[in-house]
Amino acid sequence: MAQSLAQSERQALCNLLEERGPLAPTLCEGWTTSDLAAHLFVRDSRPLALPGILLKSFAGVTEREMEKAKRELGYGGLIRRIRSGPPLPIRVVDSQVNLLEYFVHHEDLRRSEDGWEPRQDTTLDAALWPALRRGARLMARRLRGAGLELAAPAYGSVVAREGAPLARVSGAPQELVLLMFGRGKVARVEVEGPDAARSALDAANFRI
Repeated sequence: MAQSLAQSERQALCNLLEERGPLAPTLCEGWTTSDLAAHLFVRDSRPLALPGILLKSFAGVTEREMEKAKRELGYGGLIRRIRSGPPLPIRVVDSQVNLLEYFVHHEDLRRSEDGWEPRQDTTLDAALWPALRRGARLMARRLRGAGLELAAPAYGSVVAREGAPLARVSGAPQELVLLMFGRGKVARVEVEGPDAARSALDAANFRI
């Protein structure tokens, strides 16, 4: 059976985690590759710790589970568990819930070292675009003082947030996803709009 794109991104990320080793940098502020691996393991396998990924009040629970996982499994063990995929109940919706997560974290490693280039992958772009359209309003919820339109040539556009002044951001779906996941410093996009809209966009804390 052919791998889904979510599975392909998972395997590619695991390969890169192995290649870089446990202390390499990532684009996740303050996290090494070991921290990223622990995060992915906890997200897959420790459902009671999931609220801490989104809610600061529960972050301590998640951090403790991550540290426990690093101690008990080690770096290689974490990668093996991640590579094996999520538990069975989640596998049936793996493509829906994990494609964006694993694509973004794959790029967190790819783009954390000099010399990277965006991937020219139209299959990946075509899969990311509808996922981005569905989640755009949620991702843009922290934008204040401006509206936001996302445009991907050959795919279309979506209004992520109503409002004026309006910022219009254009780029490949991969780049727009990275922007909306808070990786604007490495997202190759073009921004149009008045200065006030650009300033609001720069100040926004895009994170899930």
